[in-house]
Amino acid sequence: MSTRTFTSRLALGGICTAVALAASACGAGGPANTSGGAGPSTVNVLVEAGGHAELTGVAEQCKKETGVSANFVELPYDGMFNRLSSEFSSGNVSFDVAALDSVWLPSFKNAVQPIDEIFTDEAKKDIFPALVKEANVDGHFIGLPAWTNAEIILYRKDLFEDAKNKADFKAKYGYDLAAPTTWKQYQDISAFFTRDGMYGTDVKGGVETEWLAHVLQAGSPMVLDANNNVVIDNAAHKEALDFYVGLAKAAPSGAAQVDWAAAQNLFNQGKTAMTRFWAHAYRQIPKDSPVAGKVGTAPMIAGPAGVGAVPGPWYLSVPKATKNTEAAKKFVKCAYDYNDKGIESSLGLASRISAFEKYQDKAGYESFKPLIETLTGKATATRPATEKWQQIVDTVLVPMLQKAVAGGDTATLLADAKKQIEDLLK
Repeated sequence: MSTRTFTSRLALGGICTAVALAASACGAGGPANTSGGAGPSTVNVLVEAGGHAELTGVAEQCKKETGVSANFVELPYDGMFNRLSSEFSSGNVSFDVAALDSVWLPSFKNAVQPIDEIFTDEAKKDIFPALVKEANVDGHFIGLPAWTNAEIILYRKDLFEDAKNKADFKAKYGYDLAAPTTWKQYQDISAFFTRDGMYGTDVKGGVETEWLAHVLQAGSPMVLDANNNVVIDNAAHKEALDFYVGLAKAAPSGAAQVDWAAAQNLFNQGKTAMTRFWAHAYRQIPKDSPVAGKVGTAPMIAGPAGVGAVPGPWYLSVPKATKNTEAAKKFVKCAYDYNDKGIESSLGLASRISAFEKYQDKAGYESFKPLIETLTGKATATRPATEKWQQIVDTVLVPMLQKAVAGGDTATLLADAKKQIEDLLK
């Protein structure tokens, strides 16, 4: 998932570039060697910190099955984009496989090889539809989704199952208190639990993904249509923004500054009764949290267009400039064949439907069924395929959201955002 800001990436990336030019080194990645230096049976795999753990099981199995070893090179997110940009543009790459954030695919599509042979008809049925679509650029598949994620609903089972809460809620709203299946129910439950220093939900003004999920549920492509026309001021975007802002009255104050980390902390501290959050967070609730063992899960809620969410996949791609293509493609194929090994990592994610299904009925993996339902939702879609997407997010969407949750006029803000985005795309 992409949660970093373009501004910070530029700042850190600039430092990284300077170091790279001076000493041919950047962050934890070490020197930029010529591809293939590790030998034909070893592939250098460039990953963001955390990606190593996600792919360790794959690498171990790949060594046993094919004899191909993986040498992982880890970089922080900000430095990794800069490293990729620098080496792809030079044509001299130090890696044979790279894990790419989905928002980077449009930027690097011309620097990586097709891997169409992995996307058989059988494989395409086992990968979430939105990811199959995103991986196909200009008629070729250029990245294998190694792991993915989406927002689902996390809620406090102990509060929902409390006899007094159940009786009071039914007396006030006329229906049973349960995990919400409509946004009206989500509003009612959020209002009900906002009392005595607690809040029904959170509103994240510091990130754009959640609002964009509501846009998809309302039936519109997010921000850009299929012809790259800016549609951010249409009725669906306005409806989604008004709904999103409306939840702020049942959320902690200061929504403009709430990001993923803040929202996760609020929920794990027991300050919010519900949150819409990336599914992996369910398994990351600390054992000493007051909500540990008390959390239920549910799919993202449908709007008029159906269940919709914005997936957060990472793709494994093979650079055109590598001299170790055969081994690199073997490793990517291993990442497909043994995709379920990622679930045993600390991040605990995969990309194949069958991998999630293998674990969905096991204790501790209660977030997987809602995740599968959300990722296969009719309205679920990936971000627009534009190289300017992260810039649009950081300079237009997030500032606009922060103004909206602080009380700004949504129609005016969306109109202003349209003009800004059109200027960026010129």
